[in-house]
Amino acid sequence: MSEKLSFDGKVNYVVKSKPGLDKKLIEEISFNKDEPVWMRELRLKSLDFFLKRSNPVFGVDISKLDVNEIIPYLKPDAEKSGSWEEVPENIKETFEKLGIPDAERKVLAGVGAQYDSEVVYQHIKDQLSRLGVIFLDMESAVKEYPELVKKYFMRAVPPNDHKFAALHGAIWSGGSFVYVPKDVEVPMPLQAYFMMASPGMGQFEHTLIIVDKGAKLHFIEGCSAPKYSVINLHSGMVEIYVDEGASMKYSTVQNWSKNTYNLNTKRALVEKDATMVWVSGSIGSAKTMLYPTSVLKGKGARAEHMNITYAGNDQHMDTGSKIIHVAPYTSSKVDARSISSDGGWAFYRGLLKVLPTAHHVKSTVECSALMVDDASASDTVPIIEVMNNEADIGHEARIGKIKESQIYYLMSRGISEGDAKALIVRGFMEPIVKQLPLEYAIEFNRLVNMKFTSDLG
Repeated sequence: MSEKLSFDGKVNYVVKSKPGLDKKLIEEISFNKDEPVWMRELRLKSLDFFLKRSNPVFGVDISKLDVNEIIPYLKPDAEKSGSWEEVPENIKETFEKLGIPDAERKVLAGVGAQYDSEVVYQHIKDQLSRLGVIFLDMESAVKEYPELVKKYFMRAVPPNDHKFAALHGAIWSGGSFVYVPKDVEVPMPLQAYFMMASPGMGQFEHTLIIVDKGAKLHFIEGCSAPKYSVINLHSGMVEIYVDEGASMKYSTVQNWSKNTYNLNTKRALVEKDATMVWVSGSIGSAKTMLYPTSVLKGKGARAEHMNITYAGNDQHMDTGSKIIHVAPYTSSKVDARSISSDGGWAFYRGLLKVLPTAHHVKSTVECSALMVDDASASDTVPIIEVMNNEADIGHEARIGKIKESQIYYLMSRGISEGDAKALIVRGFMEPIVKQLPLEYAIEFNRLVNMKFTSDLG
C-alpha cells in the first residue's frame, strides 16, 4: 500500500492499446475478451454517452486530464490463475510486497488480484464454493453466468449517470463478481487488490456484488500504484445489490500515487430490512472524487457510511457519501472525518435525500475536519433534502485546527512535534480506522506516522 512501493517495470504485455478512445478501440477490447453481443453494444452505447456528456462542474479540477492521452487497456503476459505459484514471478513479487498471499492464508476466504487491466489471480476456499458462493473475475462471470450478469450489470449505475460512468462502461476491464446465495454467511472477508503499474494508463475495473436474501458478506478492496511523472486515471465502478434481510460490508483503502486522478463510482441498492455498511479510507492520489452511495429501497433498510480522508501536499480530496431514502422506516448514519496538512485540501461533499414515500426515517450526519497547519484547507458541503414531515434528521459539522496547547503539552512530555501531531491525528481517526481490517488499520496508522514525522516533525 505504500506510495514508495518499488517496482522494476519488467512486465511484458500481449495487448497494449494506443492512447485515445474511439469505436474501433471499443470493438477491439470486446473482441479480445470474446464478449457476447449485448456487452459490446453496452460498451458502444456508453461511448456515445461519454462523447456527448460534459465534465462535472463540481469537485476537483480535472482540466489537466486528457482522456485521449490515457492508455485505456493493457493486458500483461500472464494468464489468470487459481494457483499463486503459477503467477509470473515479477508480478507475484509485487503483490507479495503488499502482503496479499500472507493475508489470504491468515484471514481471507478468497482473493482476486488485478494487475493493470486484467485479473491475474483469483481464488476462493473450497468450502465456500460448495455453499454456492461465486467469486470470479468479471470477464469469466460474463461468460459463465451471462443471464445473471446481464440482469445486474450497470443497473445501479447506468452508463448515462455521468461522464465518467459512461467512460467506465465503454472501456471497463477486470474487477470481481460475487454472488452469495440465500442465507449463506461468508465467515471471512473476500478481498480484491488492484495494482496500476504502468505510466499513463487508466484502470477501469468493475466490481459487481449480489448478496441474496438473508446472506452476509464482508468485501475488502485495496489499491496501489507506483509514482510516475505522467497522469494516470482510475475510474472503477462498484455495484452492490443487498437483498431482503441481507447484510453487506464494503471496506476499502485507496492509496494511489500522487500522479493519479481517482474518479470512482460506488453504489448499493438496499432492499427490505437489509443493511449496507461502507468503510472508506482515502489517503493517496492527486485528485479524488468519491461518494459511495446507498439507495434504501425497501422498508426498514439501513445504511452506515464511515469515511476517513487524508489530504497532504499537492492533494485535493473531494469525498463524501450519498444516501437516498426511498422507503419508509429506513435509517442511516454518516460519520465522515478528514485531515488536511502541508497545503492539502480536504472537501466533504454529501447528500442525504428523503423522498415523500420515506416517512418515519431516522438519519444522522456528522462531518469532522482537522487542519494541521495554516497552509491547508477544509470544506464541507452537506446537502440535506427532506420531502416529508415525518423524518427525524440530525446534522453536526466541525472544522478545527490542532491546538498549540495540545502540541506543547505533548512536547513537554518528551514527544517530538511530529510525533505529537501524528498522535493527535491518530486519535481523531481512531473511530473510523478501527472499523478497517486489521492489516489496513495498521498500514493506515503507519502512513500517517510516516507523513507527519518526515514532513512536519
